[in-house]
Amino acid sequence: MEGLLSTWPWEKLGCFKYLLYGPFVAKVMYSRFQEDSVKATWCLHVLILCSLRGLIYQLWSSFSNMLFLTRNRLIIKQGVDFKQIDKEWDWDNFILLQAIMASLAYYIFPNIINIPIWNLNGFIMIIILHIVFSEPLYYYLHKLFHGSYLFTNYHSLHHSSAVPQPFTAGHATFLEHILLGGVIGIPILGCYVMGYGSIAMIYSYVLIFDFLRCLGHCNFEIIPHQLFLALPFMKYLIYTPTYHSLHHTEMGTNYCLFMPLFDVIGDTLNPKSWEMHTKASIQSGTNSQVPNFVFLAHVVDITSAIHVPYVLRSFSSIPYATKPYIIPLLPLSFLAMIIMWLYSKPFLNTFYYLNNYLHQTWVVPRFGFQYFLPFATNGINNQIELAILRANKLGVKVISLAALNKNEGLNGGGTLFINKYPNLKVRVVHGNTLTAAVILNQVTKHDVNEVFLTGATSKLGRAIALYLCGKQVRVLMLTSSTERFQKILKEAPYEDQKYLVHVTKYQAAKNCKTWIVGKWITPREQKFAPVGAHFHQFVVPPVLPYRSDCTYGDLAAMRLPPHVEGLGSCEYTMERGVVHACHAGGVVHSLEGWTHHEVGAIDVQRIDIVWEAALKHGLMPVSSFKKTD
Repeated sequence: MEGLLSTWPWEKLGCFKYLLYGPFVAKVMYSRFQEDSVKATWCLHVLILCSLRGLIYQLWSSFSNMLFLTRNRLIIKQGVDFKQIDKEWDWDNFILLQAIMASLAYYIFPNIINIPIWNLNGFIMIIILHIVFSEPLYYYLHKLFHGSYLFTNYHSLHHSSAVPQPFTAGHATFLEHILLGGVIGIPILGCYVMGYGSIAMIYSYVLIFDFLRCLGHCNFEIIPHQLFLALPFMKYLIYTPTYHSLHHTEMGTNYCLFMPLFDVIGDTLNPKSWEMHTKASIQSGTNSQVPNFVFLAHVVDITSAIHVPYVLRSFSSIPYATKPYIIPLLPLSFLAMIIMWLYSKPFLNTFYYLNNYLHQTWVVPRFGFQYFLPFATNGINNQIELAILRANKLGVKVISLAALNKNEGLNGGGTLFINKYPNLKVRVVHGNTLTAAVILNQVTKHDVNEVFLTGATSKLGRAIALYLCGKQVRVLMLTSSTERFQKILKEAPYEDQKYLVHVTKYQAAKNCKTWIVGKWITPREQKFAPVGAHFHQFVVPPVLPYRSDCTYGDLAAMRLPPHVEGLGSCEYTMERGVVHACHAGGVVHSLEGWTHHEVGAIDVQRIDIVWEAALKHGLMPVSSFKKTD
């Protein structure tokens, strides 16, 4: 049974809860025709303040998720997973609640809008009222909510978030935020009643209150320990992220709102608070964690660049799709692209733990179209080389290259770096062996005897053709190059060569229901497929599903084991917990402890070995047949 006022009144409204701001907007709009409407002015201030509060939490969240800046400062070294993100999805409920509380305050104190814009005495008074009333009141209530009944029915929700985040500060029950609204409101109303109120004071107090709440929940230490060495009394006046994180990991201590002084008075100060803060601050300049595995990804386009945790955490936690609300962010994304083009280096984007090994995703700051610009080749290879050398210096065991980072025309599938640095300790892996295995598993389990293969002479195309001909499957290899076809043909055993057929036109596949697409095909070219054909694919970007009478497979991918920890963002269009096969190939390489580089041409003899290794470690193939509407 849920406790009274534990759930939010608009919980079932979903995103439609934002319609509750409608009356505020309507009143402001109506004021254009009623210029003497004082109430509308108050509504406008409420709306502006709500927007600024939301922005503060979003900016702090973005900062917290900029792992390339904060990774060495993390307090709880664990990723934020999908479960926590879903729990905190409606973190901003309290902003709406306090907007409603502000409108009620106006009805009780209608003259509050007549306060001046600025009053210096009000700033002094609100600090005094905060220290005298808000801090001890919050301390008492917070300690009360850690009692058995209140904690179980109310406060446990807040503590269910394993990793404190700025959004965690807003993740609490309806009753708790009603009381928190009172904690915020007492100093504001007190100043008003005493005649010291001002518009600037209200804005400043509320926004600083939110800023400090985010600071405490950000999970990375930003306050230098030198501050407390120089000014010892400051450690009693302002808490730190380390200080507050101890409340989440060792409950029963550190109850204060912002001032540890009240924990000292109440004898609830965690004795490790200052020691841990000093240690976290000193270690912030060192690489405290070295990943076993790094996946070197790249940005696909301007819109997908927004699909990173430090922009919109909720957006990155679902498979990428173009959404209307990201359109206003496109100019910022375009500006970021220009900056990255001029000066940049690979940066850490996400991390997760698998079998207690740390796995990280680094991103080469280049957009997809740049990989096809001839003059950009050297610059891109320099970025990839920089990432490989950095991984080698750190002691990373395996670095896996994403789709375009291992392009044959760019660096020969990674061979460029191996030849240039023959003594690399880090293993460079393109992961295409597992990509081939995933595609071949999809094809062979349907007992086909003939396939049509585009991109037939590519790295993957060659491996797929040689593997299938070894299984006595007829492969129609589409290529305009007789020389390349003959080269692949000679690699096949003599008795299997009859299964490799050279074709130069799409018409040759008019009776073939299994297409393996390794080169982008147009809707016109798809017309040559017979009714009921299925399109397997390993082409980036994926082909457009044009035929309603055919089915389309996703890009080769694998689902990570369920015991993965800290994974909270989707890999491009992949579902939660699913990664591209080349990413999974690097993971398997790392888990198996293989010491060879996987670059250049795919070793067909290792396809089954890699496939079995992937299944052994709990990775599962993802195969979905999509039919167009």
